[in-house]
Amino acid sequence: MKINETLPLVRQLMLDFAKRTGLSPLGAMPRRYLWTDAFAVCNFLVLYRQSGEETFKALALNLVDQVHAVLGRHRPDDSRSGWISGLDEAQGRAHPTAGGLRIGKKMNERGPGEPVNAELEWEQDGQYYHYLTKWMHALNQVGTVTADPIYHVWAKELARAVHAAFVTDLGGRGHIRWKMSIDLSRPLVPSMGHHDPLDGFITCHQLMACGPLGVGDEAHQPDLRRETGELEEICRGRNWATNDALGIGCLLCSALQTAHLIAAGYFAQHELLQAMLEDALSGLQSFAGRHDPALPANYRLAFRELGLSIGLHAAARLQGLLTEIPARFTGRDRLSAVLAQLLRYSSLARTIEKFWLAGPSREGAAWTEHADINMVMLATSLAPDGFLRICAR
Repeated sequence: MKINETLPLVRQLMLDFAKRTGLSPLGAMPRRYLWTDAFAVCNFLVLYRQSGEETFKALALNLVDQVHAVLGRHRPDDSRSGWISGLDEAQGRAHPTAGGLRIGKKMNERGPGEPVNAELEWEQDGQYYHYLTKWMHALNQVGTVTADPIYHVWAKELARAVHAAFVTDLGGRGHIRWKMSIDLSRPLVPSMGHHDPLDGFITCHQLMACGPLGVGDEAHQPDLRRETGELEEICRGRNWATNDALGIGCLLCSALQTAHLIAAGYFAQHELLQAMLEDALSGLQSFAGRHDPALPANYRLAFRELGLSIGLHAAARLQGLLTEIPARFTGRDRLSAVLAQLLRYSSLARTIEKFWLAGPSREGAAWTEHADINMVMLATSLAPDGFLRICAR
């Protein structure tokens, strides 16, 4: 379906999401979750750009403010209060991302003296590195659409705070902890997420490439060159292959981010781009070999499958970049060859979307138990340019 055909569906999904999660004035009490909200901001922006309706721009900006006001502060069931950064009220409002942002899980984080429960940890609050990079991306998109530099500043302040807390030395090599405590004082899950270094490296470069010109002093435009240098070292020599649907999708989205930055002449990570596409193809071949499109909804996770469909849309847009400005890409024949193989699976995106658009697929527990994230990821897959489009100088 073309964007003008899907826009009414995306519009309805996102208005329902706003009402369900307390963003709409007539909705429920605010219920914020950082990953879902990052994609939702981008969805509202694409609806604004496509329709011209100020309502959607307002929803995007209101969602940013609500995320900061809720997830930038301590939980209501915590003995602590105020901004998780430790800043006073005025400074916290001015720098809402300076202490990172909570995930938004239903349960409070594990206390310092509590034993680790691997299953329970999935339900407990804290901060996730890969959620925070998604929020940096969302803020960057808002800054680009509104031309307001404050969103770029908040994104860079978040990048600095996150890097300082999550990145450590492990055995003589840089390491990113997967999950930190709400106040960033201690690791909750010290192991590293597979794609976290890559996600951080590319997102921080995006923040430097896509910020406003003419705001030169360090206080207003934090320099992320040290952070990107350290992240590049952590990325060196790693394999990014995964057979997880969401992981493959995110890898393809990162490849498109990289291609945008190369196309803009910002940096020359040609070998990294090639490696990402080859590893994504390896994972996609594995996934496709075991994926059963007839499997009932209750045996599937919509948001993970939809993450893959978003990534497949990213691959198609990457092919467009390569065709439009081939001279920017070193080794474009190799890139074209692997992209051609990836795009053989492009129909899988529509198969996934069609399945989750069908009424019966959204009636069971598999959909309703994760309804917020499912409906937002479905909307992103149907109108992916809000999330996938970046504007580098």
